[in-house]
Amino acid sequence: MTLTTRIALTLGAGVILCAAAVFHVYGQSPSRTASVALDGRIVAVHYSAPSVRGRQIFGDDGLLSSDPTYPVWRAGANAATTLHTTGNIDIGGLAVPAGTYSLYVQVKNPDAWELIVNRETGQWGRSYDSSRDLGRVAMTMSTPPEPVEMLTYMLTDNGDGTGGLGLKWEQRAATVSLAPR
Repeated sequence: MTLTTRIALTLGAGVILCAAAVFHVYGQSPSRTASVALDGRIVAVHYSAPSVRGRQIFGDDGLLSSDPTYPVWRAGANAATTLHTTGNIDIGGLAVPAGTYSLYVQVKNPDAWELIVNRETGQWGRSYDSSRDLGRVAMTMSTPPEPVEMLTYMLTDNGDGTGGLGLKWEQRAATVSLAPR
């Protein structure tokens, strides 16, 4: 076997291993989108949906407590979760102009989460700059009727031009109101 053939085979094997590693990491938390139309405005949340897979997620001994941004959570996996709105909206009393934002959630208190709307976008989820926060709003907490294996976002239309943004995972569910502004 020539030196050139050995180098080509080695590089080819390296590329295959890297591709497999990337699929392994991203394949466990698939990309998802939730969207709703409210009074002519499209609101969409783009996120990677991790699964519980037998782990404790929330609390001081939970998986999220090892994130460098804890008690602020990226509200998904992989890249930071994003919210895009085509028009000005109100999220739980916070005025949010049309545009794209990152979403985080302050999860320290299991009974009182805060949704964080952040102006920085395009960053990896384990990066958080509080100086870029547009604002924070209290979320209404509840317990799902049964454990939720995969993180799920819900954007709902109440039928009167208003709606809600919710997420549920493990033993937690949190919601906040949405309205056109």
